[in-house]
Amino acid sequence: MTTSNSGYYTATGDQGLTGLLGDARVPKDHPQPEALGALDELSAALGLARAFAQTAAARDIAPQVQRHLYQMMAEVAATPDNAARFRSLGPEQVAWLEARIADLEAQVPPPKVFILPGESRGGAFWALARTVARRAERRLVTLQRQGLVHNPALLAYLNRLSSLCFVLELWENRAAGVTYTQAAGA
Repeated sequence: MTTSNSGYYTATGDQGLTGLLGDARVPKDHPQPEALGALDELSAALGLARAFAQTAAARDIAPQVQRHLYQMMAEVAATPDNAARFRSLGPEQVAWLEARIADLEAQVPPPKVFILPGESRGGAFWALARTVARRAERRLVTLQRQGLVHNPALLAYLNRLSSLCFVLELWENRAAGVTYTQAAGA
């Protein structure tokens, strides 16, 4: 077994186990690390969306969402007996997302046709973030069904986040001059 003096790796996961926030180690393919991986990937996808965003609104919203995801990740990473200690995401953050959606939706109404991701570079990254948000939501549903997550705000947040990502995709497409005149493939 290798020991580490590095600040970049610990070697404690070399046997396929990872630590939770609390006194437990689980296999890396356990539902909790799976959900954490999806949330981490979602944060990275939001980082891409932010980096390629043309609009200030999209660039300004993403970092706050990423901070919320880190709060969520702490709770998801906790053992069930420690989860309440790490709970900081609640209905207020869900309401914050709803307000952002309402603000943007007032200026970009839903299209009347099916749109394909990739109408603009910025929009494509928000579409990617939306799909990763949906996967993270599915992973949290598994945790909830197994009794490993009890905070209903986590699922509500991810559900709203995927909607926000769709609105930001439309927002970015509009900024790039995209108009929707016919159904995709027509």
